[in-house]
Amino acid sequence: MESASENHTAGPGDNRSEIRDFLISRRAKLAPEQVGMPTSRRRRVPGLRREEVAVLAGVSTEWYTRLEKGHIGGVSEEVLEAVAGALLLDEDERTYLFQLARAARSARRRPHGSHRRKIEEIPPSMQWALDSMTMAPAFVRSGRLDITASNALCRALYAPMFDSGTTVDRGRANFARYFFLDPGSADFFVDWEDGARATVAMLRAEAGREPHDRALRELVGELSTLSADFRTMWASHDVRIHHEGAKRLNHPEVGRLEMTFRSLNLPLSPRADHNLIIYAAEPGSPAAERLALLASWTAPRSAPTDPAAAPAGTPSGTPG
Repeated sequence: MESASENHTAGPGDNRSEIRDFLISRRAKLAPEQVGMPTSRRRRVPGLRREEVAVLAGVSTEWYTRLEKGHIGGVSEEVLEAVAGALLLDEDERTYLFQLARAARSARRRPHGSHRRKIEEIPPSMQWALDSMTMAPAFVRSGRLDITASNALCRALYAPMFDSGTTVDRGRANFARYFFLDPGSADFFVDWEDGARATVAMLRAEAGREPHDRALRELVGELSTLSADFRTMWASHDVRIHHEGAKRLNHPEVGRLEMTFRSLNLPLSPRADHNLIIYAAEPGSPAAERLALLASWTAPRSAPTDPAAAPAGTPSGTPG
């Protein structure tokens, strides 16, 4: 039986509590029959017991207990693979477990503490590429879910978020703040709960990759303080790294939009994670027509630069 006395309180810069809570949450989700274990009516903990996971992973119960308490820094990749297999972790969860192990190893080699990562500047060429996509909303998103660069159609598509107090007050749009701190997000996102859970799961994955990022910790602390929904979803320890699929929005100007989106990793910096997100609507669909209407409103209206193209009676090089 697992007692409250086994809880570990991590110190500054220590990710042992994240390791412990993640492993316990995955173990609690597994029913014995899912892994071929015998079932019984008298089970004092939800899901699998520690000793059952240890048997499945091929390690001793004492060893797995130590691992679940967060002592993961010196564990080999082979053993981590065995534990991931025993807990039936999916690809994102497995990646997250390995990230936690790498963070634990790095914490042993440097003083405990946190750092504030600088906001990475997006190269001008990246902005040029975004601006060239006039018929597809596109943006660059950081690991903390900030929009760090966008094109005109993205800003028109996400006008409710860009106009939100969660953006105006901070000077930068952030999906997590908009989802959980602006009540209007529930009307804008058709599938609000699914989107909110994906948002939290992506933040959780970033916390595993960069556990010492002070700005990320402050964001999670802010959302945990101000949003009960965020607190509940954060406590589930769900992880998502690869996020793409369908997006349904209720746009205040053009109505319902049903689109697909793809996410591409951008290796802009070894110290920061960025993704390029591109939206598209099915050709010929009502959503495509509405997206085209939105694009027509955002199309730049520049003066002609060819003297031969200037209207009659208008001197070349002067505004008409």
